[in-house]
Amino acid sequence: MNKDLNTRSQHIFKYIVDAYVETGMPIGSKTLSTYTDIGLSSASIRNIMADLERMELLYAPHVSSGRMPTQKGLRFYIDGLMELGGLSSEERQAIDTTCQAQGHSPQSLMDQTSQLLSGLSNCAGLVMAPKTNNPVKQIQFIRLQPRRILVVLVTQEDMVENRILDTDHDIPQSILDQAGNYLNNRLDGKTLDQARHTILQEIHERRSELDAIAASLVEQGLALPRRGEDNYLIIRGQSKLLEDVRAMEELEKAKELLALLEEKETTMGLLGDLDKAQGVQIYIGTENDVFSHSGWSVVLSPYKLEDKVVGAIGVIGPMRINYGRIIPIVDYTAKVMQKILAKDVGETY
Repeated sequence: MNKDLNTRSQHIFKYIVDAYVETGMPIGSKTLSTYTDIGLSSASIRNIMADLERMELLYAPHVSSGRMPTQKGLRFYIDGLMELGGLSSEERQAIDTTCQAQGHSPQSLMDQTSQLLSGLSNCAGLVMAPKTNNPVKQIQFIRLQPRRILVVLVTQEDMVENRILDTDHDIPQSILDQAGNYLNNRLDGKTLDQARHTILQEIHERRSELDAIAASLVEQGLALPRRGEDNYLIIRGQSKLLEDVRAMEELEKAKELLALLEEKETTMGLLGDLDKAQGVQIYIGTENDVFSHSGWSVVLSPYKLEDKVVGAIGVIGPMRINYGRIIPIVDYTAKVMQKILAKDVGETY
């Protein structure tokens, strides 16, 4: 579409987008005419804005108001006109320090990275992380309520995963302890994948000392997803999603988004789009199937282990986020994290 816009039209359009990113408000021709480097009258600017509106790059949110970029306009701006900013030495140092801090468990690294992205972008930071397949230190079954059990898995790196198991009938804590003790005697120092076949074979051949209920519970515990089969979503800075809300309708959309981010399907949906992605991906408004309603943008970068996409980091915020600033932040952070995680996997195996 660049060829359809002359230099002057591109100049005006870029000013409108920049003003929208900065304020979230429409801007009119009279205001633009006061910018000395534009050098056009208010009437000339109105004509250009009218052309941009016919091309569906701009729209007027109210009668006689200024203009704002449409979703199509933002996509055009990102793909053809946007200039990426560079990271300052302070920002690079903050990212390096957070990601490379000694003593971080993988879970702590993900949490700190999400918090860092939120702070640097002034949006909600998110990290989609792979479930661990590291050696297991301890597994415990805890009765929460009838037919509902909490499984606590602690790895050798002291990373903790919590899972919920729903059962057909209530199981007393004594049986849960029996199942946990049985697994701990056989899992210590092994990954779930390494211990899975041997333990299940022992149970099926009735060589274990477990009763039927405990044996069934062990099998369910061993059915915890392997690395790459499931992921979890860490989000920090959710309150920032509410800071830009100006109307009750926007508040309801923000609440809907926060609820959506709590659902497991959201994580898998976001990762599904990234399976073959290279580098930073930008989803504006309805471009992302996960967020079918308009009003939010997501900037994500996948990271890989063993040449397979296992997670992603990024930010989510209103459509007027500062893409030129946020994209290099996400890109650099993803590269640092991937390098650290790849090193950790190499040391583990």
